Amino acid sequence: MSRLDDLIRQYCADGVEFRALGEIAHYSDTRVSSDLLDNDTFVGVDNLLADKQGRTTATYRPNTATLTGFAPGDVLLGNIRPYLKKVWLADRAGGCSGDVLAIRRAQEYEDDVLPKFLYYVLSSERFFAYNNQNAKGAKMPRGSKDAILRYKFQVPALEVQREIVRVLDLFQSLEAELEAELEARRQQYDHYRDSLLAFAGNKGVHWAAMSDIGTIFGGLSGKSKADFSDGNARFVSYVNILNHLAVDLTADDFVKVGATERQRSLRRGDVLFTGSSETPLDVAMSSVVTGEVDEPIYLNSFSIGYRLHDPGILDADFAKHLFRSKEMRKKLVRTASGVTRFNVSKERLGAVHLPIPPIDEQRSIASTLDKFDALANDLRSGLPAEIRARRTQYEWYRDRLLTFKEVEA
Repeated sequence: MSRLDDLIRQYCADGVEFRALGEIAHYSDTRVSSDLLDNDTFVGVDNLLADKQGRTTATYRPNTATLTGFAPGDVLLGNIRPYLKKVWLADRAGGCSGDVLAIRRAQEYEDDVLPKFLYYVLSSERFFAYNNQNAKGAKMPRGSKDAILRYKFQVPALEVQREIVRVLDLFQSLEAELEAELEARRQQYDHYRDSLLAFAGNKGVHWAAMSDIGTIFGGLSGKSKADFSDGNARFVSYVNILNHLAVDLTADDFVKVGATERQRSLRRGDVLFTGSSETPLDVAMSSVVTGEVDEPIYLNSFSIGYRLHDPGILDADFAKHLFRSKEMRKKLVRTASGVTRFNVSKERLGAVHLPIPPIDEQRSIASTLDKFDALANDLRSGLPAEIRARRTQYEWYRDRLLTFKEVEA
């Protein structure tokens, strides 16, 4: 950090002023024909990856004749569900859907603000906390375009920006090495899981339609944004389902539920699905309540629940692996339809057939897969713990690197 400290003393000795994003950047005002785009130059909100992981190749074509154009150096920001933290620094020209904001430096500031410095500012936890706070809508929150342009941050001299970018790039490259090794472990887990859960042709396995052995139900109803700001009861969020095999029952997600409301509380063994998504990769993703529920906890409105008539026929720890297996995912994805947004049909979900092996076999499979999953995903051990520590350190350094002494009035 000594080099950066020296540069700050040299170029920012009197402090650094705060500037609103709208002073130095604006939303792209260029348009591009969809006929000129391919899967590598079209960016929909679905192929921006969550948790600041960049982008992936699009899997469908745009459904409008013209789109917002973006250029190398623009920062693309997913504007639906800002809590998913979708952001990418464009390395090519292309076009993006209406749910993606293309933020471009103003021409007069192109020599004063590095594109990657601006990207690091807009991918900081501080910015996403601000964006979430100002988002509009309860069921499908969207970032406020006006509020985003009002976001204030400090812009130091170019020499300082370059050093900050160099340090943060180094952090990211070290994390990428760990991520690659972790991905190899996850692929090994997927292979064993799919092998153990391939029941086709197994005569000892009973098959049943989900609607024949259980009930499909919806989540919270009649809720406004205000109900989520001062809650008295826990609820399972969309992100909770998306990111966990087993529901995190300790997550700090609260909603206001009145004493006379007839909302369905969850219980052990319930299987929860994401009911709506911008991409088929995330639709009908499952998470299972494997822990004991000792207080009322509810399901969010954009998800779907499934409860067995007889919880004893499907072990909860077995179910959490089963519903994410390759063969089950194929069936579950087919329950959804859409073009730019995919929604699960409860009727089609109910027609999905489940394999039900003997309960002892279920428990044995669950025990084996839990061990493999722990190697790849348990935040308390191994590579995942190191990556989590590295990310915590990285975020701390990023906040520190982007914070300077203020100019005295």
